[in-house]
Amino acid sequence: KAYLVDMDGVLIRGNKPVTGAAEFLGRLREAGCPFMVLTNNSRLTPFDHHARLRMLGLEVPSSHIFTSAIATARFLSDQRPDGTAYAIGEAGLTTALHDVGYSFTEHDPDYVVLGETTSYSFESITTAVRLIAQGARFIATNPDVVGPTDQGIEPATGAVAAMISTATGIEPYFVGKPNPLMMRAALRQLGAH
Repeated sequence: KAYLVDMDGVLIRGNKPVTGAAEFLGRLREAGCPFMVLTNNSRLTPFDHHARLRMLGLEVPSSHIFTSAIATARFLSDQRPDGTAYAIGEAGLTTALHDVGYSFTEHDPDYVVLGETTSYSFESITTAVRLIAQGARFIATNPDVVGPTDQGIEPATGAVAAMISTATGIEPYFVGKPNPLMMRAALRQLGAH
């Protein structure tokens, strides 16, 4: 057996581990069960997620963390190897895209890629709208419209994607959960079926 385990709301809630999460992960390791922790959070790299989980008492190697940013980068690389993108997001997204050979441009990119960030700017959203209107394909890391924080919910990728879609009349292709594409990509990384 192989396990795909959601992170937010399953292993952690905000900045607190879910009761029993550490024990569950320990049992998987002891049994030698291959597992991958999945998250739609595209802001952080797997190493950053690993460090965050470790601070919360959960031991998950970065090689066992699969983000919507990684799934998005691999999908784009399969569609158009070594392509170009205008990306709105943070290190998790930009690192994943660089890792598959993508370069960033504001001049006729193949894709506009929307991820999560705590600093969406009107200027970057306007640029995305214009590039999509000029023919760039619109991709979003995940459809989540809100994300949980310790202070309550905050707008997430899906909400910003809706704003861009309203302005352009073009819906994005969402790569992250619940798209089965993300689960299949994680299973391939595990070597599981």
